[in-house]
Amino acid sequence: MSKQTPIKPYKLKNGDTRYMFRISLGTDPLTGKQKNTTRRSFRTRKQAQLAYDRIKFELRNGTFRKQTAETYNDIYLIWIKSYEKTVQDSTFLKTSRLFKNHILPAMGHYKIDKIDVAICQKHVEQWAEVLKGFKMVKSYAAKVITFAMIRGYININVNPFELVEIPIDKKRISFDEEPVENFYTREQLIEFLDSLKQEEDLRLYVFFNLLVCSGMRKSEALALMWKDINFATSEIRINKAIARGIEGLYLGPTKNGLPRTIELDKKTIRLLKKWKKEQAVTYLKLGFNTRKQNQYVFPNTKNELQDPNKTCPWLKNILDKYNLDHITTHGLRHTHCSLLFEAGATIKEVQVRLGHKDVKTTLDVYAHVTKKAKAGTIKKFDNYLAN
Repeated sequence: MSKQTPIKPYKLKNGDTRYMFRISLGTDPLTGKQKNTTRRSFRTRKQAQLAYDRIKFELRNGTFRKQTAETYNDIYLIWIKSYEKTVQDSTFLKTSRLFKNHILPAMGHYKIDKIDVAICQKHVEQWAEVLKGFKMVKSYAAKVITFAMIRGYININVNPFELVEIPIDKKRISFDEEPVENFYTREQLIEFLDSLKQEEDLRLYVFFNLLVCSGMRKSEALALMWKDINFATSEIRINKAIARGIEGLYLGPTKNGLPRTIELDKKTIRLLKKWKKEQAVTYLKLGFNTRKQNQYVFPNTKNELQDPNKTCPWLKNILDKYNLDHITTHGLRHTHCSLLFEAGATIKEVQVRLGHKDVKTTLDVYAHVTKKAKAGTIKKFDNYLAN
């Protein structure tokens, strides 16, 4: 009686023959269940037999290691499932796109245990040539390697991405031009608000005025409900923000995850009251009752969450029409911060009002001052020396 062979042939859809085998790895000591591994896609019976014999030899010598993930892409698919449970949907969506567009096309095909410093250096340099945020891409690409190290898919002591030398983009260094600062001076701001007022679009006027006078992020302002505004105390509760997930827009936490309550000036409160009345009339014509509990302050025409990307064309139309200096929607938040400093607010006061998690963010990201404040710096130095 002939011995039964473990090598089995099977047919592909195009009619070609391939070979496979299934081999027992023994009993799992944790579960007590039988463990097996299957290998397929061998073009010849001989290739399959050699692979089978090699695994049997490694099992006898205790050197076999089941290959559940071989490529960078294999590890990524395992890592991303774990990562999804640790972040907001909006962050997960951005991260997934980062890998899909930049990281996986470059590194997905590499055998995970063959990725070295040279490979990482090569792709970091390529990303640096086309992406301003290449350092962030490098950071996320490294996370998958770190995950492979922790899970035991590769046996190395140092993540090769940590040994990469960061390239400097010399083309971006300019000795002639002043950097364009993304905020308005007091005079520029007054001109901007006056231009908005001429448009007779109360909704936009109130929205941009609120950004300027509160320092709110646009995602926070568009998530506002009328119940968040206390007209009696002139206070506004900022406890949520619009986020973008796989299934669309949704309400998530603020950027630092913490709610805050800030005071508003009398003019902004008056404008909000005026808009609340006009909104009720305008949206009733569209078939919506805005007197409900969770009514948004700045909804879209369907009385649903307004897409934050819409603020860019809104702003551009105003800037172009009135020939105003360039600024982004986020630049209005910078403006609020800058004018707070000019008015004498402390670092701590600005930090709390803008909702920064720590003072370092306030200093690093928003240490913009107006030309008047810059000019005052040298005067303070000169006066100090004279005394």
